[in-house]
Amino acid sequence: MILNETSVAEIKEKMVRYPRRKSAILPALTVAYHQVGHLNDDIYDEIASIIDIPAVEIAEAATFYTMFPKHPVGKYLIQVCHNISCALLGADSLVHYLEEKLGIKKGETTPDNVFTLITVECLGSCASAPMMQINDQYYEFLTREKVDAILDELRKQA
Repeated sequence: MILNETSVAEIKEKMVRYPRRKSAILPALTVAYHQVGHLNDDIYDEIASIIDIPAVEIAEAATFYTMFPKHPVGKYLIQVCHNISCALLGADSLVHYLEEKLGIKKGETTPDNVFTLITVECLGSCASAPMMQINDQYYEFLTREKVDAILDELRKQA
């Protein structure tokens, strides 16, 4: 078992809130992600056995959402939007700056496991581009100076 007793109990508690079992997939994935830090096939199988639906349906939902990493990531998952609005306003430059600043390439994690850098298709904040999401926090209207301040603050908390 990957999921601990607390997570299993939380999934079961959330499951009873919904008239259809499928509706509990996202809450269950969220619980698992918060415990483990990423998702994988073994976790899909566990969730499937808890809420009694096929594991493939769990995997389908998990793979649709970028908020659920499919492999271990750093303490801070940096997701840079590279959709058209962000791209036109400097997302590529932002990604290159982050790669340089962190000493990693897109898709990699820093050796100290503090930061993972990825790009995502859209974070739904086109009017405030370029932007990125770090864990559950949005950072908008980014400049190099803002990025430096954000990373410095996160390093202090790491």
